[in-house]
Amino acid sequence: MKKFYITTPIYYVNSYPHIGHSYTTLACDIVSRYKKSRGVPVHFLTGTDEHGINIEKAAQAAGVSPKEWADKVAAAYKDLWKNLNIEYDDFIRTTDRRHEGTVQAVFEILLAKGDIYLGHYSGMYCNSCETYMDETEAPGFVCPIHKKPLNEVKEETYFFKLSKYQDALLKFYENNPDFLSPSFRGTEISNFVKSGLKDLSVTRTKVAWGIPVLSNPAHTVYVWFDALINYVSAAGLGAKICKDKAFFEMENKKAGVKNFEDVWPADVHLIGKEIYRFHAVIWPAMLMALGVPLPKKVFAHGWWTVEGEKMSKTLGNIVDPKKVADEYGLDPLRFFLFREVPFGADGDFSMDAFIRRYNADLANDLGNLLSRTLNMAAKYGDLPAGDYKCELLEKAYKLDKEIERHMDALALDKALEAVWSLIGNMNRYIDDKKPWALAKTDEAAAKTVITDLIYTLRRVTDWVTPFMPATGAEMKKRLSPGPVQKYAPLFPRLEIKK
Repeated sequence: MKKFYITTPIYYVNSYPHIGHSYTTLACDIVSRYKKSRGVPVHFLTGTDEHGINIEKAAQAAGVSPKEWADKVAAAYKDLWKNLNIEYDDFIRTTDRRHEGTVQAVFEILLAKGDIYLGHYSGMYCNSCETYMDETEAPGFVCPIHKKPLNEVKEETYFFKLSKYQDALLKFYENNPDFLSPSFRGTEISNFVKSGLKDLSVTRTKVAWGIPVLSNPAHTVYVWFDALINYVSAAGLGAKICKDKAFFEMENKKAGVKNFEDVWPADVHLIGKEIYRFHAVIWPAMLMALGVPLPKKVFAHGWWTVEGEKMSKTLGNIVDPKKVADEYGLDPLRFFLFREVPFGADGDFSMDAFIRRYNADLANDLGNLLSRTLNMAAKYGDLPAGDYKCELLEKAYKLDKEIERHMDALALDKALEAVWSLIGNMNRYIDDKKPWALAKTDEAAAKTVITDLIYTLRRVTDWVTPFMPATGAEMKKRLSPGPVQKYAPLFPRLEIKK
C-alpha cells in the first residue's frame, strides 16, 4: 500500500526558525497524526534548504564556513520540532549526499533530453529571493517581498525549457482541480501561466556554495532548482536514476522508504503562499520533463502577522513558538494556530487573542466539560467499558465523516469547529438534563446521562489528539474504564497580562 506522503517546504537556513515555519510544520504533523489514527501509513518529510549566496553571506557574517552555519541552523530546526512535539518520518538536508547525487543526475538527464541548454542571461535579480524578476513581478524593479531594489546580473547559465510546458501545465490544472489549493489561489497561478512562461535560468557561475553540475563544474545548480528536487530525492528517486544504486538503496532504507513508488507521488506539498509559484509552476514542469508523476496537491497557506504588523527583526516582534509554549503550554499553542483563522488565509497573532481563545474554548468548553462529567461520574462507581449506544454518541459518529472531509481538504479550522460544536452541544446537554437534579428522582436516568457523556467524550478525545497530542493522552487516561480519579483542571484559566 502506497504511503500518504506529506511534505513541508524545506526551510532556508539563512536564519533561525520562527512561528511561520512552525505553522507549516505543525499543520503537516496534525494531518500526519490524523491519517495514522485512521490506520493510513504515512511518510512525513521536512528538512532544510542549505545552498545559495544568502547562506554564504550569513556564514561569512558569523565567521564560519557555509557548512558549519548550515549544520548549526539545521540542528536548531530539529530541536524546535522536538520541542513542538512534531513527529516527522524523515529530515532531508540539501547538503546530504543522497540529495546532491539525485540533483546532479536529474540535471544530466534533462540536459541529455534537451530540456536544459546552455546560454547567457541578463536580468534583474533579488538576492534575498535568489530569483530573477521582471517589472510585472517587481514594479519599479523593487522586490515586492523584501522591498529591496533588484540588481542587474549578467552571466553564462543553463536554462530549463519552462516555456515548453505551458500548455501541459494548463491542461493538468484543468484536469486536476484539487492540485492548486486552496482554490482561490489557483486562479492567480493559472493566469500567470496563461500570460506566457519564459525559460528559467537554473545555474550560477558566481555562487560557489551550491551543487556543481557534473558535466560543467564551473556552474552550480540554482538553489530553487536544487531545492525542489528534495521531494523526490527523499522519496528514493536516486536509487532509480543514479549509478551508485547500493548507496541510494541504503539511504532509502534509513529513511523508511522501500522504493520510490512506496511514497511517490506526494499527496500534499504544504507551503507558504510566497513560494507557491515555484511549487505550482516550475516543480510540476520539471517533473513532466523527467516523466515522473506529479503531486496530487500543492496547498499554500497564508502569512502570520503579529499584533497587525509583519514579523521583522527590526520591529523585534518575531514570535518564538518555544517561548509561548514554555509559558502557556504547547498544546494550547498548537490549538490556537489552527482554531483562530481559516487554514489557508492570513492570520494575526496576539497574546490577547491567544488567551481569549484559550479561556473560551479550552478552559470553559473542553476542560469544564471533562471536569463536570468526571465529577458527576465519581458518584456512580467505575467508569464504564464495553460497547454502548446513545443518541449523543450517534451524533458523534455522524460528525466523524464531516471531520474526515475537512481533514482531507486541509480545512483544519473547520475540523476543529465541528468538534467544538459537539463539545458545545454536550455542555448544553448537561444543562438541559441536569443529572444532579435528576438523580433525586431517577438515579438510573441520571447515570445514563453521565454514561452518554463519557462515551462521547472518548470519541472527542480521538479528534482532539492530532491537534493536541499531550491533551489527548491525558483525556484518554482520565476517561479510561476503572475507578474515577481526582485531577487538577485540564486547562486552568489564564489572565491577560497588562
